[in-house]
Amino acid sequence: MPRKKSIKGSADWFAQCAGEIDTFLSAVSERQSAEHVSWLHGYAIIKLYRTFESFVLDCLIGAINNDTGTLSAKAGIAFPKHLTDEVCEYIIIGQGYFDFKGRDGLIKTIKGYVQDDHYLKTVKQKRYKEALEQLTALRNYAAHESFKSKKAALDAIGAKRIGAAGSWLKRKNRYSRISEKLKEIAAEVRSHAPY
Repeated sequence: MPRKKSIKGSADWFAQCAGEIDTFLSAVSERQSAEHVSWLHGYAIIKLYRTFESFVLDCLIGAINNDTGTLSAKAGIAFPKHLTDEVCEYIIIGQGYFDFKGRDGLIKTIKGYVQDDHYLKTVKQKRYKEALEQLTALRNYAAHESFKSKKAALDAIGAKRIGAAGSWLKRKNRYSRISEKLKEIAAEVRSHAPY
């Protein structure tokens, strides 16, 4: 029998990567100007988002790989019992790439592959809403700095003004709060995952 993809391992990987970003920010922020610390926080939110995106993709691949019955029930098609990780990834992203549009888009994406009572639905919990919305909006603003991304960031943080995404994130441990919430999501998924 082929090995099952480890969602627990993916959760551990995410927690480790998020911790490394936190450590990096702490270590280098002490030796930088205020402007450079803002830049670092802007880059950090982009990296954190990318790492979380990979974690979610791994979880979806693992959910299908561990139990094709879940996908069969959603799609109304009987899939073979054993699918490789590569086939599972292709089912999810086809020839494109994996992404999601905010918290609601993340929930919709997950809902497309697993049943309503699946442990990946952890992201729907109200206590994670703010962090997920801020993660996506601030990542987009840090990456694009467009009028539209700035407006979405302002909506997500509930403010009327914002400079750079990194400037907002570096104050009052805001970046750390987002990172900690994402690590909580990973820990909760890990605790419910069978593998």
